[in-house]
Amino acid sequence: MADFNFIPCYIDPGTGSMLFTILIGILGAAFYSLKMLFIKLRFKIGGGKAETANKKTPFVIFSDNKRYWSIFEPICREMDKRGKEIYYITASPDDPALTCDLKNVRAECIEKENKLFAKLNYINASIVLSTTPGLDVYQWKRAKDVDYYIHIPHAANDITLYRMFGIDYYDAVLLSGDYQIEQLRKLEEIRNLPARELKTVGIPYMDEMAKRLETAEPVPEHERTVLLAPSWGPSAIFGVYGGKIIDLLLKTGYHVIVRPHPQSFASEKELMDKLMKEYPESDQLEWNRDSDNFNVLNRSDILISDFSGVIFDFSLVYDKPVIYTDPKIDVGVYDAWWLKDDPLWTLSALPRLGRELTEESMDNIKELIDSCLEDSRYAEGRKAVKSETWMHAGNGAENVAEYLVKKHEEITGKEG
Repeated sequence: MADFNFIPCYIDPGTGSMLFTILIGILGAAFYSLKMLFIKLRFKIGGGKAETANKKTPFVIFSDNKRYWSIFEPICREMDKRGKEIYYITASPDDPALTCDLKNVRAECIEKENKLFAKLNYINASIVLSTTPGLDVYQWKRAKDVDYYIHIPHAANDITLYRMFGIDYYDAVLLSGDYQIEQLRKLEEIRNLPARELKTVGIPYMDEMAKRLETAEPVPEHERTVLLAPSWGPSAIFGVYGGKIIDLLLKTGYHVIVRPHPQSFASEKELMDKLMKEYPESDQLEWNRDSDNFNVLNRSDILISDFSGVIFDFSLVYDKPVIYTDPKIDVGVYDAWWLKDDPLWTLSALPRLGRELTEESMDNIKELIDSCLEDSRYAEGRKAVKSETWMHAGNGAENVAEYLVKKHEEITGKEG
């Protein structure tokens, strides 16, 4: 009888996550290829051939959720001022784009996934601008009649914190900081990707928040106010600490505002119901679910959060300190895995914006809050971080519009 010697093989968690992601990607691509073949047949039978016969649309914006209107509104307004027509496709029936007052923006909602991707996959356009990752990875394919795909991020941090291959197949990426260019160039080199056009333009939605802040009424005198605004999921603040953090914040004597992530009320409804019952609103405690977070950010003195992007909005736009939980980021499923020898920029930014909340420091949370508010080094840190990740502050929408117009002229060979 033959003897077989088995040699144990160890795969580290990061590599395992990456391999699993690639496997899922292959299986997903196969599934969606079959699905899209079926959709293509239905689309053509339903008159899809007429789409490519139509005149090419100069500019298309695709938004998969209404919350990204804040990203696109300033860009649409700038393009509207220039008389440039935008065809805006959204997946949200209550997207503000559908009722906006811009005469050159034609918005349409396509809520059903099959119809949405059939439209996107066979659209006839010069330029498609989107903040949605996954182009040519799953069901959203590059249309043969689209000349140029441009991606714009919706957060002011590492561009490598997308799921693997999420923005590989865009032709250009519009960025907010030069360090993001370095990250993408390294990825292209490691993965033998063709060089994309990378342009630093700024952050239009932050520019709009800053303009709004400049014209807002001064915040009245008030007691020290702490905003607790966690993300959602088992690694978020409520998933780790539960109601303990609310208990400790109430003991500080400060006014406390709790603003959970909107997804918490869908994915963690039982937890939210429990916390809101255990900690009802009072003179000291309020629960905030405003769709517009401007006022609550403006009247809060300090923010406590985890890996939510609101950290950068609060610290860089409102120029206020933050307290953050340990950002344990498993990069195994993200593009950052390929750059694992390079520390994430976000991990270098957070200590300059405020202090870390740990299990050990929880009981001294009042002192933690006071030190963040009174230590001048965090004000200097915010300036440094802003200079790195929010370049061209105040000019984001203009820069994006100028890029779009010039790119269209380059593609078509026509001015105007």
